[in-house]
Amino acid sequence: MKILLAGATGVVGRRLIPLLVQAGHEVAGTTRRTERADLLRGLGATPVVVDVLDAAAVRAVLADVRPDAVIHQLTDLSTEDFAANSQLRIEGTRNLVDAARDAGVETMIAQSIAWLYVGGGAPAAVETDPLDAALPPYAGVAALEAAVAEMPRGVVLRYGALYGPGTWYAPDGAIAERVRANTLRLAPSWTSFVHADDAASAALAALDWPAGPVNIVDDEPATTADWLPVYSAALGAPTPGNAGKHAATTGRPVSNEKALSLGWKPSVASWRIGFAQMDGASGAEGAARADARVNGRVDGTARTY
Repeated sequence: MKILLAGATGVVGRRLIPLLVQAGHEVAGTTRRTERADLLRGLGATPVVVDVLDAAAVRAVLADVRPDAVIHQLTDLSTEDFAANSQLRIEGTRNLVDAARDAGVETMIAQSIAWLYVGGGAPAAVETDPLDAALPPYAGVAALEAAVAEMPRGVVLRYGALYGPGTWYAPDGAIAERVRANTLRLAPSWTSFVHADDAASAALAALDWPAGPVNIVDDEPATTADWLPVYSAALGAPTPGNAGKHAATTGRPVSNEKALSLGWKPSVASWRIGFAQMDGASGAEGAARADARVNGRVDGTARTY
């Protein structure tokens, strides 16, 4: 199968190219920057330099490549420019969908987010639950998901908070900087994580999935009061303070039941293991360190939900 991978040099895209190539697919990967073409060639993709905000250029690319499927992994978050990221979701997705349909492409797989569900604590959110229009990313996410739904087969991957090398949660990432600066606090707000490697494996698997949204998260949703001490310990940073015992629970745990039923399974089942591996530990050693951090520094039974 010929795949056009939009956002090929991003956190997920760089991981996805080798998976696609290994599975026997031919990959054309987009980037805005000419200097990244060699990176894409090295990963096994044919580089395509294009700005997806240029509708005419995108149409030309789709007409030339004529892919069997488009995988949309575009983001613009390296500088935490949320307005630019929203524009990319709205205009970039619109351009991709229009060009794909004109080129006769039937399948599109697109990256969305899992933390936009209407809050309220438990139970875990499923794909049919409503998204919260009051949250800032809603306009961009709603536009992206609506546009992808226009495809004959559009699959939306609602990723949890991505962590791993190259993400905000990496030791050199934005969240790590905030932890070291002691600007984050323990709180009963929910996060559902997914390792970036598992996000990439889901994008590969989704080539065979039916249309619709799918939550891509690990097996253990957690409140900040749970994960932040473990993450801080992995960084060697002090445990942050408490946000106040009367803080309200916000957000929602997210269910991965649908993804599991489709055959996907996270290779890193919990952020506890993944955070422990940030210092180079892996496998049984990483899991043992995660258990030690939980048992030694965090009371796993005293969850602030």
